[in-house]
Amino acid sequence: MDIALRGQEKRYIGVLLLFNPQKGITVLEPTGKGSGHWVGAPSVLYDEDTSKFYLYYRVRKPRPVRGGECYIAQSNDGVKFSPIWQAKKEDLNSSSMEKSCIIKTLEGKYRLYISYVDPVDSRWRIDMMEASCPVDFNITRRKPILTASSSKCEGVKDPYVLTIGRRYYMIVSYASIYGTVNGELRKKMHATADAYNTGLIKSRTGLAVSNDGVNFNWWGDILSPGKDWDAYTSRISCILYIPPVFTAFYDGSSTVKENYEEKTGLAISFDLMHYDKITEKKPILTSPYASGALRYMDGIIVEDDIYFYYEYAREDGSHELRMNKVRL
Repeated sequence: MDIALRGQEKRYIGVLLLFNPQKGITVLEPTGKGSGHWVGAPSVLYDEDTSKFYLYYRVRKPRPVRGGECYIAQSNDGVKFSPIWQAKKEDLNSSSMEKSCIIKTLEGKYRLYISYVDPVDSRWRIDMMEASCPVDFNITRRKPILTASSSKCEGVKDPYVLTIGRRYYMIVSYASIYGTVNGELRKKMHATADAYNTGLIKSRTGLAVSNDGVNFNWWGDILSPGKDWDAYTSRISCILYIPPVFTAFYDGSSTVKENYEEKTGLAISFDLMHYDKITEKKPILTSPYASGALRYMDGIIVEDDIYFYYEYAREDGSHELRMNKVRL
């Protein structure tokens, strides 16, 4: 990193030091105790026109259920949410669904970019729904957006979409192969419908760009696994623009054994393409309980506050959804 960035680096780390994950407010609790009972993978939208918060989240249970349900909830204060929309994996004929992204377009339409396991090839993919209100999202009218085939990888999931000008930037987790992959190995990779949990791939972050939010061009890798705590996974979960820097929060894991139990790191960028990892040696945010997992961070700026939402490991190994508000 250029030495001139050191002051900025301290500034962004300083903002995060105000954020103690243990003092977060529990927004949602899991349906059961123990590993595999998780509620989280949040995506949050604050609608300035209605002064309401919209929160997407998924509910997960241990295998064979996995990511069985997802919801959108509404709130006036960003803390107390009431569900207004629901979908089940059966609606997608899928074995699991995961993090999605809810946005509002410049034209005033709401969109939900949803990731789920494609029933055709057992690889993760991303579709999109559009409506005049989140309660009206119709899963049967979704449009294909990004697939493993179109991005030439072994799976795409966990979209994060932001607009700059009139251009849409979709940041996704993608499963990249390494070495030679033959038919037998690929079959093994997707036998459980989750290549990310096999150890046969690397979990990287890629970028796709669009002028309409529907037709995306795959631009490729923007954040790769490191050499330490994030050697298996480097997955950007959200980006905050605090001028002049894009601050990216990313999930990291050292090996496939930590899949589902990632921790949060920090990187910065000036162009959404090239990133400097500030947390190369260790994560910046963890839970003190169980696996230490603190993942799927999403943050939104509302007036002079940042609302951070994150999935957080509890003492019994389950994950809850928390919120922490930080003054800018």
